[in-house]
Amino acid sequence: MSVLRVRFSNKYILFCIVVCSAVVQVLQRRVPPAVPGIVFLSGGQPEEEATANLNAMNRLSNRPWALTFSFARALQTSATMIWQGKPENVQAAQQEMLKIAKANGMASLGKFEGDLSTAATGKSTFVANNAY
Repeated sequence: MSVLRVRFSNKYILFCIVVCSAVVQVLQRRVPPAVPGIVFLSGGQPEEEATANLNAMNRLSNRPWALTFSFARALQTSATMIWQGKPENVQAAQQEMLKIAKANGMASLGKFEGDLSTAATGKSTFVANNAY
């Protein structure tokens, strides 16, 4: 599990492996293999952490379903921070969104091997009492 070692400590990587393994194990016990996919919300995780967790789950074997993200805060925070509603920032925000989408596309295959540095690196996207 060499993914994101630069940004995360060995302790976090071990935690990630244990938690992601437990999540997949619970899904294996409760979700029928006929279900085509499971889509997660980021739960307020920073973009790089959410990407690492998705990647870790998808590296595990015996998953009959696809595991990925919905369009959540972990996919849009940096782009939104860059854009700020200003027309002159649209292109830079689109580039940031594309970078994050590519990283998460690879993570959804368990093949993300890079360092995801974004405009929101290290910032939580958690919002207390968030209502949708």
